[in-house]
Amino acid sequence: MRYCRSPWRHEKRVTREVRVGDPAQGGVIVGGAQPIVTQSMLTCDTMDTGECVRQTLDLVAVGCQIVRITAPTVRDAANLQHIVAELRARGCMVPIVADIHFKPEAAMEAANWVEMVRINPGNYADSKKFAVKEYTDEAYAAELYRISEKFAPLVQKLKALGRALRIGTNHGSLSDRIMNRYGDSPRGMVESAMEFARICRKHEFHNFKFSMKSSNPKVMIACYRLLAARLAQEGDDWNYPLHLGVTEAGDGEDGRIKSAIGIGSLLCDGLGDTIRVSLTEDSPREIAVCNDLLGQLPAMVNSKALAPLEPSFDPYSFERRATPEIELAGATRCGGEVPVRVVVPRAVFDKVAPRIRPGDDVRPEAVYEDLNIAELDPREDFSISCERQLVTVKDDVGLPPITAFRLLAARLKRLGSNNPILLKDALGFEPVPLSPEAALLRAAVNLGALLADGIGDAILVRGESGAGQSLRLAYNILQAAGCRSFKTDYVACPSCGRTLFNLQTVTASIKARTEHLKGVKIAIMGCIVNGPGEMADADFGYVGGAPGKINLYVGKQPIKFNIPEAEAVERLVDLIREHGKWVDREPAQSVPA
Repeated sequence: MRYCRSPWRHEKRVTREVRVGDPAQGGVIVGGAQPIVTQSMLTCDTMDTGECVRQTLDLVAVGCQIVRITAPTVRDAANLQHIVAELRARGCMVPIVADIHFKPEAAMEAANWVEMVRINPGNYADSKKFAVKEYTDEAYAAELYRISEKFAPLVQKLKALGRALRIGTNHGSLSDRIMNRYGDSPRGMVESAMEFARICRKHEFHNFKFSMKSSNPKVMIACYRLLAARLAQEGDDWNYPLHLGVTEAGDGEDGRIKSAIGIGSLLCDGLGDTIRVSLTEDSPREIAVCNDLLGQLPAMVNSKALAPLEPSFDPYSFERRATPEIELAGATRCGGEVPVRVVVPRAVFDKVAPRIRPGDDVRPEAVYEDLNIAELDPREDFSISCERQLVTVKDDVGLPPITAFRLLAARLKRLGSNNPILLKDALGFEPVPLSPEAALLRAAVNLGALLADGIGDAILVRGESGAGQSLRLAYNILQAAGCRSFKTDYVACPSCGRTLFNLQTVTASIKARTEHLKGVKIAIMGCIVNGPGEMADADFGYVGGAPGKINLYVGKQPIKFNIPEAEAVERLVDLIREHGKWVDREPAQSVPA
């Protein structure tokens, strides 16, 4: 079972074309030989026609090619008629996607007015109750029949009207039926989507694409790989396009790094036909990151033919590569079960070391020039006398880092050696230093993709020229990849018309009160659509329950209800105290740039 043509050489996955509107009149073709399409989503109330039009025009002005608008009710779906009519009257022909959760009747109404409908298999015909129930094969088949009866009318309508469909599975909102049979797993995500795809095919409707979103980049990567492999198994005519995205990525550097790890690693493997970077920021900023990420792609992929080797990693299930634990520097060790370490060049160490205090979490753990390290060319056979030797790829080998380090791990596996590996974000230095935006994205993709493969025991960031920035970037990549926890972790949705409070303002307020809580994970969700599921591995959740009212969660369990928004941040702090996770803030630390 293969998810891509080669883990060593970039080859775009061959897909059928999905038409989102009429290409002759401003529509977009997704898949086939077309370039990767960028898209985003409005953050305003769908009943506010003027604001929806304004936000759409703002997105189109920065290059957004598809715009999504939520339609939580039939009334909202009906207002799409006025939004689309006003856009067309202004000469804006961008395809509009209606985002549907829970209400098939809203999808049926929206299909009259928009070029594409997005449905979530986990809640289109189901309501999530976290119920535990055993399903016999007969009972499961009966559930599938019930779902088909709910979904088939939409399929038939989309086909008759020439519309497109996105089957958008979310890790946080798998149905109880899927959860009970397949668990909270990539397989469950894929099976959920495949069930709806089979209904489409039964009615000879093929103008659809898939998405497999999660707030955890490693889960998201595994889901898309498994889906691509399963589609290939089903046959050549199952080559439907893929929409890539990390949901609830958050804002700032953290949101960009999470998105770059998930989206970028899959693009480097040739998967993905359209992308969205979901940020808790103004939507036009998402398009800038999409374009920056796509612009970095040629420098991150290999086009050269390489001798095939057996990869060292399982692409569908994360497992850190097994290595012995070794001494890295002084009393600092790496490999084995030790967290992935942060190595810096001597020049960076000399700048930041004078400002590092005892107990600071963001600190160099070794200096590259001081290490006993074997620098190897993974294109050639080599021998290693001791598996306790730290190894890396030598500079200027003519391969991008992802390919080079995958190849190094594969050659070590063939030798039967489990040497710890130091990853580099760059195998040489750029003639002109990268911009901070480009350096962040390239480092996140190169290092994050390998860490998601389970490869790497220490990392070295060199593409970012600022000393303090490169050190922070290394730790932020490790946190986003789930390899270290040195600060509070946030899961924050990007806002839409369903959101019941100002996500940007509230997220900033919560961060101001809690960003010093090392190892605590807080979910900030604008509504309940993906809330409980995406919060399943969060310690605490802040969720919009009604206009002006907030519900607070511990894990996926609601604990406090209908708290006035003005009090909710402090009540969240109180809840963290009650569960023994609160510590007082220490004086601010600074790291030189």
